[in-house]
Amino acid sequence: MNSSKVWYVTGASQGLGLNLVKKLLHNGHRVAATSRNAQTLKDAVGVIDTDRFLPLAVDLNNLDCIEESIRQTITAFGKIDVLVNNAGYGMAGTAEEIVEQDIKNIFDVNVLATINVTRSVLPVMRRQKAGFIINMSSVAGFAGAPGWSIYSATKAAVTAFSEVLALDVKEFSIKVTVVEPSSFRTGFLTQNSLAYTESKIEGYQAVKDTQERYLAANGKQPGDPDKAADILIRISEDQHPPLHLYLGQDAYNRASEKLAAMANELEAWKATTIGADFQDQN
Repeated sequence: MNSSKVWYVTGASQGLGLNLVKKLLHNGHRVAATSRNAQTLKDAVGVIDTDRFLPLAVDLNNLDCIEESIRQTITAFGKIDVLVNNAGYGMAGTAEEIVEQDIKNIFDVNVLATINVTRSVLPVMRRQKAGFIINMSSVAGFAGAPGWSIYSATKAAVTAFSEVLALDVKEFSIKVTVVEPSSFRTGFLTQNSLAYTESKIEGYQAVKDTQERYLAANGKQPGDPDKAADILIRISEDQHPPLHLYLGQDAYNRASEKLAAMANELEAWKATTIGADFQDQN
């Protein structure tokens, strides 16, 4: 393991972010990690070696605050090799019952913060002519479930952003991976990580059934956050990391089924699709 790598990880005080930071420090890496409260982050990580750990209180909705945290990281460690945009939360409910401000709030954190942190780190990586960006999305951004339309929209945005970003920064030897996990045992379904709007409208039975099943699974999710953290560290060492990385059997199954359904639909409507073009006139 290359102990000289410097990681910048957002949303590090709980869940997968916390597991990742602990493993990175155990493996000898240097880590700048963000949370809304630096003391909470210190307590969660429990690290004594302050030479390799930089806890940062960062308001991810404030671009100046983000940029200042990048400056602090460079001052402390001299570079940033790996960025992990992990901060985010879930939102369950029907599109017509979730209030507009809540929708704006989740897009600010899940999408805009990811973009702004990336924008702030890119000048550093371009100067280095090297870097690796890991954006945490979700299988829900590709193959969503009833009742998660707003959350799925945020994660689809992260995925699309990552795909094109990878094309944009390839010439600078910067790599990008978008990670799309299914359910992991991280506390994602707790109050701190999930905004839940119970449906009061008659009907929406698929939404209600799916949400009941998801909430009942809290603490029983199949995904192992320790294994996920190990995988993220491992792909950071790979010369050819994947653009898309699905994590978990459920993620694999859902993505596979969606790809097959999309391929079938594309072929079934091929004539209509290509019929929208101007016809060549000889």
